[in-house]
This record gives sequence, structure tokens and C-alpha cells, in this order.
Amino acid sequence: MKNVVIIGAGPAGLTAAYTLLNESSEYHPIIIEASEFIGGISRTARYNGNRIDIGGHRFFSKNKEVMKLWMDILPLQGAPSKDDKVLGRTHTFSDDPEIDPDKIDNVFLARTRLSRIYFRKRFFDYPISLKPATFINMGFVNTMKAGFGYLGSVIHKLPETSLENFYINRFGKPLYQMFFEDYTEKLWGRHPREISASWGAQRVKGLSIKAVIKDMFGKILPSGNKKEVETSLIEEFYYPKFGPGQLWETVADLIREMGGEIRMNSAVHAVHTENGKIVSLGYTDENGTEQIIAGDYFLSSMPVKDLIASMQSTPDAVPADIAQIAAGLPYRDFVTVGLLVDKLNLVNGTDIKTLGNITPDCWIYVQDVGVKLGRIQIFNNWSPYMLPDPEHHVWIGLEYFCNEGDDFWNMSDKDCTEFAIMELIKMGVIHSAANVQDSHREKVKKAYPAYFDTYDHMDDLIAYLNRYDNLFCIGRNGQHRYNNMDHSMATAFEAVDNIRKGITDKNNVWNVNTEQEYHEAKQTETSAQ
Repeated sequence: MKNVVIIGAGPAGLTAAYTLLNESSEYHPIIIEASEFIGGISRTARYNGNRIDIGGHRFFSKNKEVMKLWMDILPLQGAPSKDDKVLGRTHTFSDDPEIDPDKIDNVFLARTRLSRIYFRKRFFDYPISLKPATFINMGFVNTMKAGFGYLGSVIHKLPETSLENFYINRFGKPLYQMFFEDYTEKLWGRHPREISASWGAQRVKGLSIKAVIKDMFGKILPSGNKKEVETSLIEEFYYPKFGPGQLWETVADLIREMGGEIRMNSAVHAVHTENGKIVSLGYTDENGTEQIIAGDYFLSSMPVKDLIASMQSTPDAVPADIAQIAAGLPYRDFVTVGLLVDKLNLVNGTDIKTLGNITPDCWIYVQDVGVKLGRIQIFNNWSPYMLPDPEHHVWIGLEYFCNEGDDFWNMSDKDCTEFAIMELIKMGVIHSAANVQDSHREKVKKAYPAYFDTYDHMDDLIAYLNRYDNLFCIGRNGQHRYNNMDHSMATAFEAVDNIRKGITDKNNVWNVNTEQEYHEAKQTETSAQ
């Protein structure tokens, strides 16, 4: 039996181990996870009976293999959930009424997608729509500027040498300045002109004014049995009853049951190479003891920066230029402040029914530059089971983007929470600190691989890593690519397929989420039903 050593128990690493065990008895996967948590950034944190989704995760994909794995792990609800029952709502349910979220825990919920932009104390659709409310909120002058700006971008295309030009080409300069420029700088800590257009190509390539118009007419005009929908415009998604971590914790349990290993609190610090292959890893286990583990294949979802740093003490010394590129790869770190409040000072101006008639958004993107806050998650709307009493309390997550070690990151829990509360009051989201019943903070390092500094030389780094036949880099941080969860899983599928077929070429693994067709449009017949 061949040992497959996998660094990281996030979606990519867990998918790789689960797939290997399901498809063959020839491989023994061993996952080495640095933290005490399963799921990586897709984990669910718990505090006083409340659950926090780190970053927010919609379970929806064009990839059939991804959808099948999800549905194999957790079945789709066949009966209404707690809030569905109270409000008389219906969704895309399975045919089995025994799959009742109020009676069983291992279940996917079908949820309505609504995310909006909060700008100048008004709500705008996200992505931007062409509804009358959008033009009313923008005002006549801004609407005219946006219209002429978009027409100008159609006639005159800018060279896509930056994320700024990428956005302007798709939305026009006025809309870019209103809804993308400041938020992007808040997210990355850099102006969009300093960021590679590659980020836009991966995250929003299918999204533009043209796509919005196409989607709008697609809803009114018949188009046969196959209707294309941009992935950024889907209106329903699936979500585990207790958040994304529930699914990955279930996968971890299945891996153990099938004979795989997961070693928690074990930080890899050395990657030993010989003659163009990885031969073993050095790590510190949960007891603080130094360990060495040998393997036939190695899959890494640890940050590329850390992977290369761990290889530098081996006989095959990392070339200085490669080490310099890796050391310069940038990341953006992440803080979530969970607040349990009695009510929000936001009116539900939609026709979507919610418990307590709270605003129905999953996410609210905070465009205003007067606050540091980037997004607000309303966990009640992701799942009513994310908190004990969703009818009388609202559990929200305030998402901040920062750098590890900066002033915001180094704030105490108390100071950070007070800062977040004051920003909500300033925005008019809550009346006063008296509305807050409880709070909790979560910090996540290297949450977002960034596309500036030495990222321009990423191809050189990839070429170097590909020299090691038995090394496969998978997942978001493993590839330094801002992948969604399904893309991370797809890199694992590709790597496992290569291992089973004896393929050493890694192009298929690195090319996940780089081809336009993969993530731009989604055929409705490929979604799980």
C-alpha cells in the first residue's frame, strides 16, 4: 500500500483523502493538519451555542463531481426547515419527506440567495441589477453618468493590465468608482490599479453589465430547456444545517472510518527532497514531539510561501530567485466579530419573508469608506439552526480584512468588539451597544492569497514545484489562487486522478479555475436536484 501524505485538512485535502479511499484500496492517505480545526477556512466556529461560518460558503457548483460528493455526504432536505415552516416558504426539496431538518442533523438546506451592497445607507443589489430601485437609489445624475460610462467602455476598451481596467471594461468608470474601487481597496489594502487583472478573471469573469442584461431577459423570455445562468447570479444554493464545517467534519469522520489518518495540531516545518522527489516531511505533533513521515506521494494545501520555506534546508536547495518569489507572495488576513443582537435597525424592504422580519440578506457588502467593516453576515439567513433562538435574536458576523500583525489584528478582543459595535452604530445598523447581547472574535491567517508583489512571477514558482514528480499543490493556498471551495475540491480530484493513472504532468491540476468555460456560466441541468 502506498502512503499519500496530505498537508492540510481543508476542502482540498479532505476531498483528496476521501476520493482516494473511495476509488482504490492501493493508497493510505495521511492528513497532517496544523490546527485543531477541520475544514480550513470552510470551518464552522462555535461559541455559546452560536455558530460562525468563517467567510460564508454557498454550496453550488457547475462541477458534477463536486455536487455528487456533497450530496453523497449530506442529503438535501425533503421537508421544510424551522423557518420554512413558520413562514410557509418552499424551496427545491428532495422527494424524501423523512429528511426533515427539524428531526435529523445531517442534511443540506435549500436557501434563497440574497446579497446586497450597503452604500450611503441604501441597499443595492449585488451583483448590480438594472431594476428601477437601483436607478432610484443612484439618482438621475449618477444613473446618466453610469449609462454613458458603460457605453464608453463598450466603444473604448482599456488594456487589462490591472484589476482597475478589468472592472472599467465591464462596468464603465462611474459604476467602477461607485461600487468596486473603494471596496476592493478595503479588501486587499491596495488600490485596484496595483492588483493583477488575474483576480478578476478568476472571481468575476462572467459578471458584467452584459451578463446582467442577459440574465434579466433570460428570466422573461423562453429559452428552451437549457437556460444559462452566471454563477454570480444564482438565486438558490445549498447549505449544511450547522454550517460548512459540519460537512467537512462528516467527511473527516468517514475518512477515519475507511482507514485514513488525520493528525491534528501537527505543523509541517520541513519538506525533505532527494533526486527530484519529496521523500518525507518533518512536523511537530500535538505533544510537541518532532516527527518524520515518509510517503510515496505528497499533496500540499499549505501556503506556497510556507511550503518553499520548508524545502530550503534540504539537500536539493531551493534556488535563491525561487525562494525570493515565494517569500514575497502576499496574503490578506481576516477577522470576524460575531455579535448576538436583539434586533437590527434595517428595514426588510423586500418581499422575502424572514423570522422576525429581519433583512433577508446572507451577506451585506459594506461599500462606505467611512468604516473599516467589509461585510456583514446574517447567520439566521444562512440557516436558522446557526443560533438557539432565531425568532428573537439575530446572530451576525462582521468581517474585517487586515494584515497579520497590524494594529487591527493586534487589538484585544474587547477593543475589537467595541470598535465593531461603534461602526454598526455609525452605519445605523443598530441603535446602541445595548442591542448587543453577546460577542465573539475569530482570527484567520492567510485567508486570501493576493495578486500583487511577487505574484507576477507565480509561473516561475509553478515550474519549479512541478519538477517534483510526486508533489501536487492543491487548494486555495496550495496554489496561491483565490479559489472557491468547489475549485479547491476540483484540484484534489485532478491530483488524485493523476496519482491513480501515474501521470506526472500537473497542468490539469494548476488549470482548474483558469479556463473561462469552467466558472463563467452554469448549465441548470448540472445542478443537484
